[in-house]
Amino acid sequence: MDTAADITAMRRAITLAARGLGSTSPNPVVGCVVLDAAGRHAGEGFHQRAGGPHAEIHALRDAGERARGGTAYVTLEPCNHTGRTGPCAQALIDAGIARVVYAVGDPNPQATGGADTLRAAGIKAEQGLLATEAEAGNAAWLTSVRLGRPYVLWKYAASLDGRIAAADATSRWITSPESRADVHRLRAEADAVVVGSGTARTDDPQLGVRRIEDAVQPLRVVVDTGATAVRPGARVLDGTAPTLIAVAEDADARHLPQAAVLRLPRAATGPGLDIPALLRALHGRGIRSVLLEGGPTLAGAFVAAGTVDKVVGYLAPVLLGAGPAALADAGISTIAEALRLDVTETVRIGPDLRITAVPGPARKGN
Repeated sequence: MDTAADITAMRRAITLAARGLGSTSPNPVVGCVVLDAAGRHAGEGFHQRAGGPHAEIHALRDAGERARGGTAYVTLEPCNHTGRTGPCAQALIDAGIARVVYAVGDPNPQATGGADTLRAAGIKAEQGLLATEAEAGNAAWLTSVRLGRPYVLWKYAASLDGRIAAADATSRWITSPESRADVHRLRAEADAVVVGSGTARTDDPQLGVRRIEDAVQPLRVVVDTGATAVRPGARVLDGTAPTLIAVAEDADARHLPQAAVLRLPRAATGPGLDIPALLRALHGRGIRSVLLEGGPTLAGAFVAAGTVDKVVGYLAPVLLGAGPAALADAGISTIAEALRLDVTETVRIGPDLRITAVPGPARKGN
């Protein structure tokens, strides 16, 4: 039976894991807490960057000899393979840990088996403590392993009546400076930021992360099917971060830097590119999480493809009455086909309301 001390230690490990968001890809975010044999805090750590020591190694180094006979709490099953670093299961054994409590089993076939290795060495290994919380914190990586595509968070900003611009197409600024600053946090946590040709043509966005210390700049992706929206000198082609321009296989993209061009098949039905093909291509480049900032047309294509894993909407206390809606055609023709969402959080951001929601169980895993 899990004790209050167990729960407190694992909750701390989950908090530590979140510090790695945006800097560990293509690896997961992982946190670890070590208690000594008497149940006192001995050490802690988190995975800070891909190629660097894993969370368990940081925690064991912090604990030193106090780890012997103690308990390690880890948000993800300790790895069992040698990559750029050694197997964490063996490190726990060598440190003399007596018990390991991990929240989520490792679905990566190359790394799984750590718990079995621990048990074979006489260490008690237990799975499942605060698994739901740990899964939520590591949703991007877990989705990428299980589905073979990046995790997609669709962000939009709109008036209270769902408009992303006024009737004359003006849109800056519907939401507050506080909300816009919060969006930079989302960018900093994502591996890639994706927009469509409409956004690129209208806003000429730069898509970099600003005012967040030590942020890793995400890959900037513009879905520009006909290669007509991004022109030489566009801000998205500056040196702030790497950029990909996704175009159709038959598009004339000679005016674009060829290293930035990603050619993809067109969608089987309707305009635009094949969204699953885009996500597969990004996954193949090590992208594990995508922040979709595109306009209503691109958002509709992602929803229609069943590839939106989370929605974050910033709603401003403003009424426009006309203008484009946040979401265009998403392949939904009747109320019975509506994508039902479960609201997981509502937060005031300055004068605005930030609503976070995820698809209901019937659509998860699509």
